[in-house]
Amino acid sequence: MRTVLRLLATLSFLAAAVLALAQPAEPAPTREEATLRRIYSEALARGQAYANLRELVTTSPGRLAGSTSLERAVVWAERTLNALQLDRVVKQDVMVPHWERGPRESVRLTRGTTTTELTAVALGGSAPSPAGGVTAPVIEVKSLAEVEALGREKIAGKIVFFNRPMNPEHVSTGRAYGEAGDQRNRGPGLAAKFGAVGALTRSLTLAQNDVPHTGATNYLPDQPKIPAAALSVLAADQLSAALRTEPALTVTLTVNSRFLPDAPSHNVIGEIRGSEFPDEIILVGGHLDSWDIAPGAHDNGAGCVQSIEVLRLFRTLGLRPRHTLRCVLFTNEENGTRGSTAYATLAKQKNEKHLLAVETDSGGFSPRGFNLGSTQGPVHERATAKWRALFEPYGIYAFNKGTGGTDVSPLMVQGATVAGLTPDSQRYFDYHHTTIDSLDQVNPRELHLGAAALASLIWLVDTQGL
Repeated sequence: MRTVLRLLATLSFLAAAVLALAQPAEPAPTREEATLRRIYSEALARGQAYANLRELVTTSPGRLAGSTSLERAVVWAERTLNALQLDRVVKQDVMVPHWERGPRESVRLTRGTTTTELTAVALGGSAPSPAGGVTAPVIEVKSLAEVEALGREKIAGKIVFFNRPMNPEHVSTGRAYGEAGDQRNRGPGLAAKFGAVGALTRSLTLAQNDVPHTGATNYLPDQPKIPAAALSVLAADQLSAALRTEPALTVTLTVNSRFLPDAPSHNVIGEIRGSEFPDEIILVGGHLDSWDIAPGAHDNGAGCVQSIEVLRLFRTLGLRPRHTLRCVLFTNEENGTRGSTAYATLAKQKNEKHLLAVETDSGGFSPRGFNLGSTQGPVHERATAKWRALFEPYGIYAFNKGTGGTDVSPLMVQGATVAGLTPDSQRYFDYHHTTIDSLDQVNPRELHLGAAALASLIWLVDTQGL
């Protein structure tokens, strides 16, 4: 019996061996597959982006244009890029606007003898209120068109309350933000034109909480400037409910801001010189500034450290770029875009050729794809056809048409292909422009996946073109 069992075991082993030999061998990875695997392995196992982000937001939170915090960040950026032993690290001088919010703003709702504090934050660039604040009746609107329809007769002397929520039906929260953003960007200026004495806006977020979101607002030329603040979503709902029962109630809006002369700042630039085409540039970047109330972890510390990490990955892995690889950390994206304007202007004056300009300014969440734009046809379709199969194992599947982002879009009119990293967007506007845009809201693994995706796209464009 034992002999039979041994014979059966031997036959079984031989059959398995024959079957294994009959199976086709696993194909060797292509050069592209092997290089992307190396990039992702290095970023995920030994990535430095999160450690850099911790240092940036800890030492330099609230990096608004004109602030000492932003200039500390400039020093940090220059030091961090120099540590990579790049071929060149420089600072580009830029004069930036300088607005300060001053002591804490307030919005107080008065109902009879009861006063309730509503959670709010002054909008960036808001004019100050008179000493002691401005007290006036409130009129609620849902759009800029409604303000124009009401006209001066019904708007003058009031505080206009813009209360159109972001549309929750859009899967893309960026689309919802863009559609609702005119209330914050242009609403206070339009209200002032019709005689309003103040403006309130609903925070641009889908989160149902008591955290207010700041952001830039702009006034019309040769028109009055009025104090403007954003209410948290819960405070906006509270005010709206109160107005339904007591339309004549009043609010006191106090903003203690001030405008100062333009201040010096810098774009920080580091590069690895191209081995074959040094005069053709591939740019990766993000903006170094953040709103004054925000630690600026997602917006846009994440983009800055991911851009730096791209250069580190190339250096560490010995990926010598054929074209010059340049990291640009732009100043003043939040309230003026002076950094990107200065960079694009100088690039045009020097007749620099940018082959690709990639921006990362949508948070440090798990990457899903890229938006791409070019004056030379549907570049996103070409990228899809060439590289989607390479990226899919890493969760990258979307190559959509776009304009890159605020800081790189000016380069598209100069002939560059532009691109923007597009992470999962569902949580970004929970933190955007707030006090809770902090390090603990960034997942290190997701941040490093984004850096690897950027480095992979750049390596493919550098070696294969678009």
